[in-house]
Amino acid sequence: MQSIKEIYKIGAGPSSSHTLACERACKLFIKEHGKLNRYYIELYGSLSLTGKGHWTDTIIKETLSFAKVDVEFKLDWNESFPNGFYIYGYDEFDNEVAKWTVFSIGGGSIDIKEIKLNYNDQIYFEKNFNEIKERLTKENITLLDYALIHEPDLREYISDILDAMTACVKNGITTEGVLPGKLNIIRCAKSLYTQSEEIESSSDKKELRIFSYAYAANEENACRRQVVTAPTLGACGVMASVISYCYYDMKVSKEKLIDALIIGGIFGNIIKRNASISGAMGGCQAEIGSACAMAASALAYINDLNLNQIEYAAECSIEHNLGLTCDPVGGYVIIPCIERNAMGARRAFEAVTLAKYMSKVKENLISFDMVVQTMDYTGKKMAIELRETSLGGLAREYPIED
Repeated sequence: MQSIKEIYKIGAGPSSSHTLACERACKLFIKEHGKLNRYYIELYGSLSLTGKGHWTDTIIKETLSFAKVDVEFKLDWNESFPNGFYIYGYDEFDNEVAKWTVFSIGGGSIDIKEIKLNYNDQIYFEKNFNEIKERLTKENITLLDYALIHEPDLREYISDILDAMTACVKNGITTEGVLPGKLNIIRCAKSLYTQSEEIESSSDKKELRIFSYAYAANEENACRRQVVTAPTLGACGVMASVISYCYYDMKVSKEKLIDALIIGGIFGNIIKRNASISGAMGGCQAEIGSACAMAASALAYINDLNLNQIEYAAECSIEHNLGLTCDPVGGYVIIPCIERNAMGARRAFEAVTLAKYMSKVKENLISFDMVVQTMDYTGKKMAIELRETSLGGLAREYPIED
């Protein structure tokens, strides 16, 4: 498995696969070949089908703004991974200097056919959670120890991630306006937060506060502001909401939250290796389902649950997101994405409560590894129309005129 740093990345929205990944690839192309005179980019797969609503062509042109840039949306893609693009660079004489084949593999992570990327190196050699548990037992170490042995500097990196998460939520609950695009959706986080301050019911207050934090992060994401992949930008509100509630409302220490994010990152890493965190590959179960599992495992750690209970919470979170489709209306990361993040955050709390008390009643028969394998199988069986193409589902029921 790769570094946990590849699970958590700070970047501008609205989509890690469509904006962050493309920005990273273009910046690497510049670093490798210098600033060239002209660029030509061909987008394929989900990058093509929902690229307009996800601002893919815009971020590419902004990143390469010093040169002439042409971006085309294509359909016939014959590469091994379904989501990607070609980037061609030309000198002042219009000679082709280089061509890259870039795969957007989810969460802002990329792979490039023509070169090797160091941050795709395998840092963890255990392949699944069962193998990790065996190592924990053999070496008498904790799950947190396991991560820090492999990445001793991880806490410092995650500290910046925590700051970015809580900052995007704080910005989101204090901002009003209309989200960009043709849907004309107003920002709701501030109103939800204000309502949560006015109601007396403690349970309603908690739920509404959690919802407002998720809306805050995802509305910032939709406005192309700085948010954190956890594991994607489209699902950024789940972990941001849970962590922000623990920070702002439960007053959990920053040190505890950093460690909790590391725990969540381990589970996200396992999903990324054995299934997918890409909506184009596995539908929204790969994004919200993964985010919910990461948030639930982090929250379980915060609540001092044991290893089996943490696994139970993560497993439960994915199990009840299996088959969740990715069908963004108009290609925007707004409907149903933002509301879905709010529900995912609430589900993380429910999964932790269930894990805490059900573990006293019976042993959970379904392991985390089992549900990840099921998630992978389900994603592969899902129709292409329901995997971030905006060709089916809600996107078909509510079409947007060009």
